[in-house]
Amino acid sequence: MEPTRLTTDLNYILQNTAAVWAEFKNKKIFITGGTGFIGSWLLETFLWANRTLELNLSVTCLTRNPQAFASKAPHLAADPALLFITGDVRNFVFPHERFSHIIHGASEASAKLNQEHPQLMLDTIIQGTRHVLDFAAYAQTQKLLLLSSGAVYGKQPAEMTHVSEAYSGPIDILNPLSAHAVGKHTAEHMCILHATKHPLQIKIARCFAFVGPYLPLERHFAMGNFIRDAMSGKTIVVEGDGTPYRSYQYAADLMIWLLKILCHGESCVPYNVGSDEPISIAELAKLVANCVAPGLPVTIAQAADKNKPAIRYIPDVQRAQQQLGLATTIKLPDAIRKTVNFYARETIHD
Repeated sequence: MEPTRLTTDLNYILQNTAAVWAEFKNKKIFITGGTGFIGSWLLETFLWANRTLELNLSVTCLTRNPQAFASKAPHLAADPALLFITGDVRNFVFPHERFSHIIHGASEASAKLNQEHPQLMLDTIIQGTRHVLDFAAYAQTQKLLLLSSGAVYGKQPAEMTHVSEAYSGPIDILNPLSAHAVGKHTAEHMCILHATKHPLQIKIARCFAFVGPYLPLERHFAMGNFIRDAMSGKTIVVEGDGTPYRSYQYAADLMIWLLKILCHGESCVPYNVGSDEPISIAELAKLVANCVAPGLPVTIAQAADKNKPAIRYIPDVQRAQQQLGLATTIKLPDAIRKTVNFYARETIHD
């Protein structure tokens, strides 16, 4: 089996999650959305822990295209502890097994899909969640982790620097572009309703923005696009005015947060997941350029309107910090460099 290129990160995750792994010994885990960015990291983490700690666990991953994933990550596909089920999250055939844990993350964070096919986006999230909850009852699952989204808050008010789990701001339900937000909001509610009638612990992670290996470089993610252009030596172009604020957590820290929420988080209580350190899109572009190719030019397409309130998408993470002792340890410049190094090695390897 090909050794993973993420050994340092995976050992870092294990060092910071020592208290969770006894829970997975001799267990079966079911993951939907296991071949995307977060899913790939989950597979890397569980399979690495299985080999390193001799857990004798098995992971079953639902995917629509196992062949494509095997091409992307052959070292994972070849692991005997990983099994694939081919199917759609909305109607997959239940495997005749019990699974102690389910991680439900199957729904594309795709601006293109949300814009062009909002009904499909909504159906995938809602019908998929219903089907997974039915499967959890069938499989006698004890814990289910729902990978939700910070989108459930709707537009963050300009005067709010960080949005907390206590905020229940309005989602514009009459806007077709709200399909992803409405879907995730509904998925959370479905999980809460399910938990009132079934002996299933529901853990909810409201995920914000992330960076790391496996981050798509050709999608709508500003971070991925900036890294792609910087690695190609191209001018980094910020399409807007560069004033919106985001925050980015490195994938290894993300794994620590998700594992601790799954194992030790309070049932039916949402946890914001991400970094609480804001950075504007313009500042991000300049930081990526400086980390990858110092001196690389950055162009801001539009002039900033000083009278326009700031647009923010920044989580308040005090609940995760105070209840679970979580922190974002890997700084953003290091996270960018790690991501660049991963893709540089991949290019050289190919």
